[in-house]
Amino acid sequence: MGQHSYQLGQWGEKEAAEYLAEKGYHILFTNWRAERGDIDIIALNQQCLVFIEVKGGSSTKYGPPELRITNHKKRQLTKLANLFLSGKEAKNINFEYCRFDVVVLDGYQNKYEIRHYENAFSLS
Repeated sequence: MGQHSYQLGQWGEKEAAEYLAEKGYHILFTNWRAERGDIDIIALNQQCLVFIEVKGGSSTKYGPPELRITNHKKRQLTKLANLFLSGKEAKNINFEYCRFDVVVLDGYQNKYEIRHYENAFSLS
């Protein structure tokens, strides 16, 4: 990934975290990493532990950014979420259930639209 893409990704994740915080989410972790990858944002929304994938983009060449969340990516995120849940960080969090959300920033840094998909796919 080029430096520009990395910076755009960092910007998108920061904007998504601010957006979610304004909606009442308590951001617990950003860029939580394990050996198999990372989860962009882990947050608590009332009694729900939410694993959030952030996608951004301005190109319509391959369709909207949310279409880049493939079945392979969903499986990877599920594995990462299970690693998180079995680790020490999750033991100190009071939650009743989990879900996966997707936050899309569609456009450019100075002009974009945010779309938030709650419960975008299942933990299985």
